[in-house]
Amino acid sequence: MFKAISVKHRHILWTAGILSAQLALPQTSVAQTLETMLIEGRKINLVGDAISASQGVIGQHEIALRPLLRTGEVLEMVPGMVVTQHSGTGKANQYYLRGFNLDHGTDFATFVDGMPLNMRTHGHGQGYTDLNPLIPELVEKITYKKGAYYADVGDFSGAGSASIKTLNRLDKGLIEVTLGEDGYGRLVTMDSVKIDQGDLLYALEVNQYDGPWTDIDEDLKKTNLLLKYSQMVNEGLFDITLMGYDNSWNSADQIPTRAVSNGLIDELGSIDDTAGGESSRNSLSTSWRGDQFQVSAYATQYDLQLWSNFTYFLDDPINGDQFEQVDKRWIYGGQASYQFEGSFAGKPMTNRIGTELRYDQIDEVGLYRTTERQRTGTIRKDTADEFSAGIYWENQLKLTDKLRSIVGARYDYYDFDVTSDIGINNYGVNLEPNSGTADDDIISVKGSLIYTLDNAWEIYGSVGQGFHSNDARGTTITVDPLDGSSVSGVDPLVGSLGYELGLRGYWMEKLNTSIALWQLNLDSELLFVGDAGNTEASRKSERQGVEVTAYYNLTEALTLDVEYAWTDAEFTDDAPEGNHIPGAVEHVIQAGISAELPSGWFGSLRVRYFGERPLIEDASVKSDSSTVVNLRIARQLSNWTVKADLLNLLDSNDHDIDYFYESQLAGETQAVEDIHYHVIEPRTVRLSVGYSF
Repeated sequence: MFKAISVKHRHILWTAGILSAQLALPQTSVAQTLETMLIEGRKINLVGDAISASQGVIGQHEIALRPLLRTGEVLEMVPGMVVTQHSGTGKANQYYLRGFNLDHGTDFATFVDGMPLNMRTHGHGQGYTDLNPLIPELVEKITYKKGAYYADVGDFSGAGSASIKTLNRLDKGLIEVTLGEDGYGRLVTMDSVKIDQGDLLYALEVNQYDGPWTDIDEDLKKTNLLLKYSQMVNEGLFDITLMGYDNSWNSADQIPTRAVSNGLIDELGSIDDTAGGESSRNSLSTSWRGDQFQVSAYATQYDLQLWSNFTYFLDDPINGDQFEQVDKRWIYGGQASYQFEGSFAGKPMTNRIGTELRYDQIDEVGLYRTTERQRTGTIRKDTADEFSAGIYWENQLKLTDKLRSIVGARYDYYDFDVTSDIGINNYGVNLEPNSGTADDDIISVKGSLIYTLDNAWEIYGSVGQGFHSNDARGTTITVDPLDGSSVSGVDPLVGSLGYELGLRGYWMEKLNTSIALWQLNLDSELLFVGDAGNTEASRKSERQGVEVTAYYNLTEALTLDVEYAWTDAEFTDDAPEGNHIPGAVEHVIQAGISAELPSGWFGSLRVRYFGERPLIEDASVKSDSSTVVNLRIARQLSNWTVKADLLNLLDSNDHDIDYFYESQLAGETQAVEDIHYHVIEPRTVRLSVGYSF
């Protein structure tokens, strides 16, 4: 394997300048960026540098030790984050954090090499974040920042953000083959070569999977390609990256409890066995990072066709309720920032200013009625243009040897232009009035005070405003596409306000720990629901909680980590239906022990506890909790590495996800309210053999 994950020298190759920029810390000189440092993500001491107790760095070191069922689970390394799936492997995961059912990404911003992954005005859901285009072995680090206290993060930032940085080069090439139960197969190969004064990194991933389902083959066929060239230019690091992704799959969607109880299907069965999807994403990005100035730009082409059926025969007892969601777009954008030193009243000071631009050219965002993936009618079909521009400023001032302040502000402007591409839809509703334009802007202010107790301990007080944008179609809608009734448009931008008190400790290079007490208030809003093509009311809410993380080196070979998150989430305006927020998780626990032995053996044993959560506002219906245990056992022998992953080691049949809503099965004469769930995939074994060269 390449050195970044070898047993003897398992480490991350960081550059000091890039690390500082990602953490929004004072940037080091370019001369320093030429020197690589041997740093492991969880072993980085952020005392004296971090803005809050809720930020951190995860390195390739930790990722290489952790068994993953799906690529999206790399985000479970963010403390308190739960990553689940209610559909096929090819679809974006479902995310939970800080009392949010984040759906597929709303209120949590995710970036890869500076490119935003969150899709706004998306065919399936606002903020849709698909991590399938990511190759986990290429992740150099993940920098996470929970809360809205960071001036350089704008849209979808209420709960936090994660910035994923890919490697620039490899010391050794790698080819690895993985085989597993249920038709699982994966090939990944990567290497870097010296070209002139720079490095060209290439990587290819091919993945297939049939899944454990009793009545469908998932038939996942995924391909990822990455080409990245980097070199020093004008005393700064320049890179240009091409990423390509293509995927198709069949879906085993959530199923109603009564269908299993009545013996219609088993827990691995489906009601509609023709659901699934196809998706592709191709991007070109480039960046240059110097002493004080950074600039980057990107262009992304994206397609999605997604077939789903959640209510079965509720709306159409004859043909069924399957629908198709389509999203075809180009995304263009970039950002630039400049950092400079100074002083105020004789106190050292650092200022950073930056700007961001993004333009989504959405050629088709559509919702269609289908039967067995064949279109039978159009609910709505639109084109949309969405443009945003943001500027921000952040000031760091060292007030005393122990006290420093960070103050920031950002201004964001959004412009929406929606055109309905059909006149009268198949429901007889004229949708032309849903065309229109809208715009909005928002100012967000953030600040932190940090007191350093000593070299090992630091306390934080933070406050910040965040926001997320709403679907452009929701800003101009006037007519419900299903029944023609008059509806109100959504607020284009929805603000949030968060507070936090935190403590961070880094003790004797043995213990890395943090504690955060936080609160987040979200404005009253309307949401655009992609599955229905209309708006749905939501209420003002308040979330508060406690998060504790601890990473302890028991010995040089053994590391223990424990993460616990408690959240209380409620609507703040009383209503007859109740004040609980459906899907808000109260308790999340993740823990693991990792081993790296001198003999070449390495691996980890991990457990994730996902607590019960209310499924409706009065909490009279709740999900059960779920627990899953994963194990990786591996050994490196010279250039060869052999790994065995035992996923869902205890063969739990707990639920990955639960919903409560009405549906109607074939043969039923009326709708039935029921829990619909997706079971955790049964225990499975995957074996990998890798060769480094």
